[in-house]
Amino acid sequence: MQSARAALGDKWLVIAVLLIPALGPATVKPCVAGTTARASAENVRSLGYSIYYTMVNVGGALGPLMAWFVRKQLGLGMENVFRVAALSVFLMFWVTLFFYREPGKKGDERPSGLATALKNMLVVLGNFRFVIFLLISSGFYMAFWQIYIMAPLFMRQYVDRNADVDKLLTIEGISVICLQILVAYVTRKLPAVPTIALGFLITGLAFVLLAVHPSVTTFAAMLVVLAVGEVTQASRYYEYCSRLAPEGQQGLYMGYAFPPIGLGFVIAGWMGGRLLTEFGEVLHRPNEMWWPVVGVGVVTAGLMLAYDKVFKPGRD
Repeated sequence: MQSARAALGDKWLVIAVLLIPALGPATVKPCVAGTTARASAENVRSLGYSIYYTMVNVGGALGPLMAWFVRKQLGLGMENVFRVAALSVFLMFWVTLFFYREPGKKGDERPSGLATALKNMLVVLGNFRFVIFLLISSGFYMAFWQIYIMAPLFMRQYVDRNADVDKLLTIEGISVICLQILVAYVTRKLPAVPTIALGFLITGLAFVLLAVHPSVTTFAAMLVVLAVGEVTQASRYYEYCSRLAPEGQQGLYMGYAFPPIGLGFVIAGWMGGRLLTEFGEVLHRPNEMWWPVVGVGVVTAGLMLAYDKVFKPGRD
């Protein structure tokens, strides 16, 4: 790709290449989330999403552990982490092809063509209440993604140069696996939107641990607390989005449950870089870079509670 690299430069070539794997989740996530809605009875839908989110985090836990094993234990270098990841996805393709069967429900309606799909898209995006909900939810991911953006650099530059951050990050995924169904059961009778706001608040406050006393131990503890916040909001978030969808169109609506993940990541990357530079390299007070992240979590929780008061989604 030398000629493309010379023409585009490293930055734009990397962006172009990353658009290719982005097409995969963009296709898969709405299908899986919509399938969960269709396969779950109305009275246990939040439990269905708890199981879905638990399974997602099996990969979330194994991924960083695999990266650490390939990079450090086998000594194969970072480039082979990507090769192993590619092999994993390739194997998943064959498993899905041979073993997956589409669950169906009587009365399911499918869009008749591209024009209908575009019309449905406009209908979904024309739902002002839903769009506001998604924009507020982006704040959660602005805070959450910092465990992958700021935290590895912060830990290795300012806490412990030899910290195995990739291995430590598995704590978050393992905590989600262990806690998701339990937390969903405990919070099952609470209104959806206030429960989502509570999850946002817990996640934001988790970063206080790194701001007050950064160490490998507190980083591990922070990941557990953050996981509690994540599982508190996750299943109720997807449940709430799916309940807005007409019967048979859960996949369509669930596709719009995921833009906050991408939007939050875009802003989180910019924010993380600025905070690392300002508090780490300019002010030399690296611990303080976490307070704005805490603020994002707290403000997002407050905005979600305000959304609940204004739109009263659970009382329609």
